[in-house]
Amino acid sequence: MTTSPSSLPTGVHAAAGYAGDISPATAWAWVQAGEAELVDVRSDAERAWVGFVPGAHALAWKQWPGMALNPAFDAGVQALGASGKKLVLLCRSGQRTIDAGNALEAAGFTDVVNVLHGFEGDLDAKFHRSSVNGWRFDGLPWEQM
Repeated sequence: MTTSPSSLPTGVHAAAGYAGDISPATAWAWVQAGEAELVDVRSDAERAWVGFVPGAHALAWKQWPGMALNPAFDAGVQALGASGKKLVLLCRSGQRTIDAGNALEAAGFTDVVNVLHGFEGDLDAKFHRSSVNGWRFDGLPWEQM
Protein backbone atom coordinates (compact mmCIF):
# COMPACT_ATOMS: atom_id res chain seq x y z
CA MET A 1 0.00 0.00 0.00
CA THR A 2 1.31 3.43 -0.78
CA THR A 3 0.86 6.56 1.27
CA SER A 4 0.19 8.72 -1.78
CA PRO A 5 -3.32 10.18 -1.26
CA SER A 6 -4.26 9.67 -4.92
CA SER A 7 -3.57 5.94 -4.77
CA LEU A 8 -5.01 5.04 -1.36
CA PRO A 9 -7.68 2.33 -1.34
CA THR A 10 -11.26 3.38 -0.67
CA GLY A 11 -11.82 4.17 2.99
CA VAL A 12 -8.16 4.84 3.83
CA HIS A 13 -7.23 8.32 4.98
CA ALA A 14 -3.64 9.45 4.43
CA ALA A 15 -1.36 9.61 7.45
CA ALA A 16 2.21 10.70 8.04
CA GLY A 17 4.64 7.88 8.79
CA TYR A 18 2.41 4.86 8.13
CA ALA A 19 -0.01 3.69 5.44
CA GLY A 20 -3.15 5.40 6.73
CA ASP A 21 -6.20 5.48 8.96
CA ILE A 22 -9.45 3.56 8.47
CA SER A 23 -12.79 3.48 10.21
CA PRO A 24 -13.67 0.56 12.48
CA ALA A 25 -16.32 -0.53 9.93
CA THR A 26 -13.75 -0.61 7.11
CA ALA A 27 -11.35 -2.56 9.31
CA TRP A 28 -14.02 -5.15 10.08
CA ALA A 29 -14.99 -5.42 6.40
CA TRP A 30 -11.36 -6.03 5.42
CA VAL A 31 -10.96 -8.70 8.12
CA GLN A 32 -14.19 -10.43 7.11
CA ALA A 33 -13.14 -10.36 3.44
CA GLY A 34 -9.79 -11.97 4.32
CA GLU A 35 -7.83 -8.88 3.20
CA ALA A 36 -6.37 -7.96 6.58
CA GLU A 37 -5.15 -9.23 9.92
CA LEU A 38 -6.55 -7.33 12.92
CA VAL A 39 -3.80 -6.79 15.50
CA ASP A 40 -4.94 -5.65 18.95
CA VAL A 41 -1.93 -3.83 20.40
CA ARG A 42 -3.50 -3.16 23.81
CA SER A 43 -2.08 -4.72 26.94
CA ASP A 44 -3.30 -8.11 28.11
CA ALA A 45 -4.98 -6.42 31.08
CA GLU A 46 -6.93 -4.01 28.83
CA ARG A 47 -8.26 -6.84 26.69
CA ALA A 48 -9.26 -8.82 29.77
CA TRP A 49 -10.94 -5.93 31.60
CA VAL A 50 -12.45 -3.90 28.77
CA GLY A 51 -13.13 -6.45 26.04
CA PHE A 52 -11.66 -7.72 22.81
CA VAL A 53 -12.53 -8.45 19.20
CA PRO A 54 -13.03 -12.18 18.54
CA GLY A 55 -10.37 -13.46 16.16
CA ALA A 56 -8.07 -10.45 16.55
CA HIS A 57 -4.41 -11.19 17.12
CA ALA A 58 -3.47 -10.14 20.65
CA LEU A 59 -0.02 -8.61 20.37
CA ALA A 60 0.64 -5.93 22.98
CA TRP A 61 2.89 -3.10 21.84
CA LYS A 62 3.44 -2.01 25.43
CA GLN A 63 2.68 -3.97 28.60
CA TRP A 64 1.45 -3.03 32.02
CA PRO A 65 2.88 -2.19 34.50
CA GLY A 66 5.06 0.62 33.30
CA MET A 67 3.95 0.38 29.66
CA ALA A 68 7.34 -1.00 28.61
CA LEU A 69 7.75 -1.89 24.95
CA ASN A 70 7.06 -5.55 24.23
CA PRO A 71 10.36 -6.99 22.95
CA ALA A 72 8.44 -9.65 20.99
CA PHE A 73 6.24 -7.14 19.14
CA ASP A 74 8.30 -6.78 15.95
CA ALA A 75 8.74 -10.55 15.61
CA GLY A 76 5.02 -11.07 16.16
CA VAL A 77 4.14 -8.52 13.51
CA GLN A 78 6.70 -10.07 11.16
CA ALA A 79 4.99 -13.44 11.55
CA LEU A 80 1.54 -11.93 10.90
CA GLY A 81 2.86 -9.94 7.95
CA ALA A 82 4.04 -13.14 6.29
CA SER A 83 0.43 -13.71 5.24
CA GLY A 84 0.75 -10.85 2.73
CA LYS A 85 -2.39 -9.22 4.15
CA LYS A 86 -2.74 -5.66 5.39
CA LEU A 87 -2.03 -5.23 9.08
CA VAL A 88 -4.80 -3.31 10.85
CA LEU A 89 -3.80 -2.04 14.29
CA LEU A 90 -6.36 -1.53 17.06
CA CYS A 91 -5.81 0.04 20.49
CA ARG A 92 -8.02 1.85 23.02
CA SER A 93 -8.33 5.24 21.31
CA GLY A 94 -6.22 5.13 18.16
CA GLN A 95 -3.14 6.92 19.54
CA ARG A 96 -1.01 3.93 20.54
CA THR A 97 -1.58 2.39 17.12
CA ILE A 98 -0.34 5.57 15.46
CA ASP A 99 2.87 5.30 17.49
CA ALA A 100 3.17 1.57 16.74
CA GLY A 101 2.39 2.16 13.05
CA ASN A 102 5.12 4.80 12.80
CA ALA A 103 7.61 2.47 14.48
CA LEU A 104 6.66 -0.43 12.19
CA GLU A 105 6.91 1.68 9.04
CA ALA A 106 10.35 2.91 10.20
CA ALA A 107 11.32 -0.77 10.60
CA GLY A 108 10.32 -1.52 7.00
CA PHE A 109 6.68 -2.61 7.24
CA THR A 110 4.63 -0.98 4.49
CA ASP A 111 1.05 -2.18 4.88
CA VAL A 112 0.16 -0.95 8.37
CA VAL A 113 -3.07 0.97 8.99
CA ASN A 114 -4.61 2.42 12.14
CA VAL A 115 -8.24 1.94 13.21
CA LEU A 116 -9.52 5.45 13.87
CA HIS A 117 -10.77 6.04 17.42
CA GLY A 118 -9.72 2.54 18.50
CA PHE A 119 -11.75 0.07 20.50
CA GLU A 120 -13.24 2.50 23.04
CA GLY A 121 -13.19 5.79 21.14
CA ASP A 122 -12.69 9.37 22.22
CA LEU A 123 -13.73 10.79 25.57
CA ASP A 124 -17.16 12.42 25.75
CA ALA A 125 -17.99 15.57 27.77
CA LYS A 126 -18.21 13.48 30.96
CA PHE A 127 -14.86 11.76 30.25
CA HIS A 128 -16.47 8.42 29.34
CA ARG A 129 -15.50 6.31 26.35
CA SER A 130 -17.57 4.25 23.88
CA SER A 131 -20.24 6.95 23.64
CA VAL A 132 -18.81 9.10 20.83
CA ASN A 133 -17.02 6.82 18.36
CA GLY A 134 -14.85 3.72 18.14
CA TRP A 135 -15.25 -0.02 17.59
CA ARG A 136 -17.76 -0.64 20.39
CA PHE A 137 -19.74 2.53 19.63
CA ASP A 138 -20.08 1.39 16.00
CA GLY A 139 -21.68 -1.87 17.19
CA LEU A 140 -18.97 -4.13 15.76
CA PRO A 141 -18.32 -7.59 17.28
CA TRP A 142 -16.61 -7.72 20.64
CA GLU A 143 -16.63 -9.86 23.75
CA GLN A 144 -15.71 -9.47 27.37
CA MET A 145 -14.33 -12.12 29.70
